[in-house]
Amino acid sequence: MNIQQAAVASGLTVKTVRYYDDIGIMKAGRQANGYRDYSNEDVHKLAFLQRARGLGFSVDDCRQLMSLYDDKDRASADVKALAQARIDDIDRKLAELNSLKSTLTSLANACKGDNRPDCPILEDLARGHQ
Repeated sequence: MNIQQAAVASGLTVKTVRYYDDIGIMKAGRQANGYRDYSNEDVHKLAFLQRARGLGFSVDDCRQLMSLYDDKDRASADVKALAQARIDDIDRKLAELNSLKSTLTSLANACKGDNRPDCPILEDLARGHQ
């Protein structure tokens, strides 16, 4: 099937499918005229990549996941290590977001929100990291 059909079937855009092919994560076969030719297995792998990216795996992680997916002698521990690294990254980001939320909540609570010009939120932003 052509790239448009593969994109629709995998839930990706044509641009993304072309990008994956260009960077070598997913290499499609070629027709005699040079156009990309995607098999059902290729579409399955593209959907795999779409799901992995949806879970927040980086392009490099996806490259490793695809390699592990293709390696029938793989150790599941290698796959789990990638997933655990992603979980750890999510936990770090959640901690950062919770810290930001706490700071903003404190600032918002300190602001009276009335018609007066004084505002602890703006004062804190102007102060920065002094």
